[in-house]
Amino acid sequence: MSVGNRKSQKTATVYRMVMDQHVCPYGLKTNDLLRRNGFKVEDHWLTSREETDAFKSEHQVETTPQTFIEGQRIGGYDDLRRHLGKPVPVKGATSYKPVIALFSMTLLMALAASFAIYGNPFTVRAAEWFIAFSMAILALLKLQNVESFATMFLNYDLLAKRWVPYSYIYPFAEGFAGILMIAGILTWLSVPVALFIGIVGAVSVFKAVYFDRRELKCACVGGSSNVPLGFVSLTENLMMIAMAIWMALDALGIGVSHPV
Repeated sequence: MSVGNRKSQKTATVYRMVMDQHVCPYGLKTNDLLRRNGFKVEDHWLTSREETDAFKSEHQVETTPQTFIEGQRIGGYDDLRRHLGKPVPVKGATSYKPVIALFSMTLLMALAASFAIYGNPFTVRAAEWFIAFSMAILALLKLQNVESFATMFLNYDLLAKRWVPYSYIYPFAEGFAGILMIAGILTWLSVPVALFIGIVGAVSVFKAVYFDRRELKCACVGGSSNVPLGFVSLTENLMMIAMAIWMALDALGIGVSHPV
């Protein structure tokens, strides 16, 4: 770096907690964000609870880290992101990111498995695995907290409203069918399970969103998700229906044969 660039480099001062038993993760993120945006960081450690409390009292703030730029207090990590024009996640806001990440990973997994077995990622089996992997991982997310999933699911599923135990059975059934479809075994069992839960789910979502015009959160990726109910959940159910029909036809010798 030239002398002129060193003189013109922006400087920021950060006060953050660095203790034997705790290093503030937001302090690390703050320093990284500043450096990536061209700042030279003067890093001040608050190494004890007493020192941290004294700093908060002096500056009348409730949290650390705190960033100062040109003598002006910017605030915490979210305040710094706003100051630099970066997006700040809104707590509780709806987002499709979890679903995009999930389907991207299951697609790549299916392509990788197809390549490993057949030497070609683009096979009929890869398409089947994509749906089956998606079903299994969606079930896994629901099973992380079945109670929370069931509570959200009861908001819109027609069968669960009439028979509450179905809200607890659903993620197990979805995962079970997905695993059988990945293995390509017991088609006589996986097909009716996937077809049943897919049809009930699709009808329930369509009624809640497109007929009743309700604005709900989808339980498709677990009970703590902020994914809006609608297209994503409907797609999940339609995928299960399509997979069930496809595998039934294949079992009858009507579908496209798999590569060998």
